[in-house]
Amino acid sequence: MTIRRISLPLLVVLALAGCANGGTADSAGAPASSIPPASSASADPSVLPTEESGSVKPPAGGPQTLTGTIAAGVEPNCLLLDGHLLIINDPEQRSAAKPGASVTVTGRAEQGMMTTCQQGTPFVVTTLRAN
Repeated sequence: MTIRRISLPLLVVLALAGCANGGTADSAGAPASSIPPASSASADPSVLPTEESGSVKPPAGGPQTLTGTIAAGVEPNCLLLDGHLLIINDPEQRSAAKPGASVTVTGRAEQGMMTTCQQGTPFVVTTLRAN
């Protein structure tokens, strides 16, 4: 009996709290979203933001060469070079890439790539040479 007495007021409080967000219901009875719909320009992945939007993303360029000393990232198995997160798919190259090693790498920056390292701009390595 005690559970019913507690759960009914709790249910009423939760129901009222859900209504307190100020949203209105549409004709189907579903709550109206306070998030505006996405514009058609942002839905097209080939459209880059303009300078007016304040977030210009340069297109992926050609190969780049970086030279420096590899540093360990804060996450395990994450290697950084000059502010770039090294993405090395070749096992032989990966074995040569150790923190403290002086290297020259060629590849391309992939700003939109998701990683678990949470540091640096992802840089997909095509060649790696120890200095």
